[in-house]
Amino acid sequence: MEEVDKILIHSLRLSGTNIPEEVQSIREFTTELIVESVVRCLRVITPSVGVGLSHILPPGMSARFRIGMSLAQACQDLRYQGEVGYQTFLYSNEPEIRRLLLFLVDKLPRDASEDADQPVGKSTVLHKAIAAAIKEQLAIPWVPPACRTPHLQLLQGSCLLKRFQAQSLILPRESGPFIGKVPQERKEFFVKFLPPVSAQLPHLTSLVPSLLEFNMGELSTAQDWENEWKSQGLGSRMTPEEYRQWKHQRLQHRLLDQLRQTSPHAGSTHQGTACDLIQLLGTFGAGLEHAGALAKGSRFIHTQHLAYKQEAESPTQVEAMPISQTTEQMLRERQATELETLEGELGHLMKQTEELEGQMATLGLTLTQVEGEVRQRQLRVTEQEQALRVKGCTVELLPDAENNMAKLQVVVESSAQRAIQLAVQWEKHRVPLIQEFRQLKALHDSKELESSRRLSEIRDLHERIRSAADEAKHKDDLYKQLLVELESLPKDVSRSAYTQRILEIVSNIRKQKEEITKILSDTKVLQKEINGLTGKLDRTFAVTDELVFKDAKRDESVRKAYKYLAALHENCSQLIQTIEDTGTILREIRDLEEQIESETSKKTLSNLERILNDYRAMKQENAALLSRTRET
Repeated sequence: MEEVDKILIHSLRLSGTNIPEEVQSIREFTTELIVESVVRCLRVITPSVGVGLSHILPPGMSARFRIGMSLAQACQDLRYQGEVGYQTFLYSNEPEIRRLLLFLVDKLPRDASEDADQPVGKSTVLHKAIAAAIKEQLAIPWVPPACRTPHLQLLQGSCLLKRFQAQSLILPRESGPFIGKVPQERKEFFVKFLPPVSAQLPHLTSLVPSLLEFNMGELSTAQDWENEWKSQGLGSRMTPEEYRQWKHQRLQHRLLDQLRQTSPHAGSTHQGTACDLIQLLGTFGAGLEHAGALAKGSRFIHTQHLAYKQEAESPTQVEAMPISQTTEQMLRERQATELETLEGELGHLMKQTEELEGQMATLGLTLTQVEGEVRQRQLRVTEQEQALRVKGCTVELLPDAENNMAKLQVVVESSAQRAIQLAVQWEKHRVPLIQEFRQLKALHDSKELESSRRLSEIRDLHERIRSAADEAKHKDDLYKQLLVELESLPKDVSRSAYTQRILEIVSNIRKQKEEITKILSDTKVLQKEINGLTGKLDRTFAVTDELVFKDAKRDESVRKAYKYLAALHENCSQLIQTIEDTGTILREIRDLEEQIESETSKKTLSNLERILNDYRAMKQENAALLSRTRET
């Protein structure tokens, strides 16, 4: 039990119980230490239950009984099979407490992130490091701001708190997602003109948030691309570069169609390839410098133009006024009046812009309808022209109708014969072509099946690679976490000593098991010999009794010998029974001694004395409460 108690005490210390170094066994546990150990274990197992329990026993007996009942209920909620009550903690005995503490220690979460099934990795190590840092900082007492040293000001002050504000960054790239390799001019820009990352930001405090945001964007983009390539890219039968180029072209066409739908005039005048998009974007920005306030452009362009105009005109007006004749108040009034005037003009221009945009939308719809009607009428005119051409030829042939009919008949017959000849020739060419088409189709189907099978194999291979990579990463993270935990463990504890102790315990258990097996085998052999001798004795006595009884009828001396034989047999039986009763009594004596030892270990007398003292304390508390009640 000493080794078990040492392991149990070590586990309780790891759970946070403050056990003195001189305590080496459960027998030395006091009531306060037992309550603290159980509460600490409950806080680790079920924090919601353990937080509401105090690990310090109060002086009042009623409060102690309540804490004992709460601990007993918490242990029962954890499905503890043994008997537990307030007496288990207040009037404890060694076996029950050892059994209860073993149960609670077995319920404690395991090491290595508390379970082998839970995910481990850098995040777990980081969380543990953060928890250790917070625990270390919480151990430092709080000091008022006026009394803090520079070190405490860093720990307990708010000078290190910064806002998480990310900015866009430009980093050098070796290749782009759609254009492939980066051009030489862009590489030259990266080398000669691109400032470092720290110089791209207005404030140095946004460096870390910007890098984190940039890294998160890159990771999410790579993950989205990998998922899309595995789900759609592999089925398109394209290379990754071709698939990216196809996506780029499709996005370009969608943007062009959207712009054409937004601006029908620009969409009707510019059609075609990607240069139309550039020209179309050019039409939106054209004429800003020469068209004045009502030039083509969006509402934002007009607003920006007015703002620039206001910024350009207001300094000249301020400079034109003599400084000696203007005061600050007059300048503010003038600026306010100018601002109101400009806001009125801006609102008027905005209304005009909205009206013009509505007119443009209406005219665009009308133009689209007119263009559709023009196309329909052009189709009708083309059909009518073809019909008119046929009718004109027919009218020209009417004067010489008979000759023309004969010629037409000859032409029709020759055309029919030629069609028959062509049909015969087509049949000659069609049969091998059909056979070749069927062969090619069968070959195409087989290749399609083969490509589908290989595609499924590629996807399975990707999944296996991904799972293997995840498993390798998981094991790598677990290895790093175990290294960190190994470094955090105390160095004075020798693993070989624990291993040696475990091996010694195992060897002792093996020796005890061998001795028990040997004793059991010897007992079986002895029991077998006793049974054999008893049977042999019974058979011998039966034969002797029969022979002597036959001669005892005729001879008096033989009759006395028979009486002595019967007495001897009875005395031997009584002797054997006495020996068996002695063995039974010895076993009962040993059982009683063990019961006495167990009862002695239960500290019944001391517990009775403690119960009597607690009873007297309860009576005193009740009397005090009654006196207070009467006084009130």
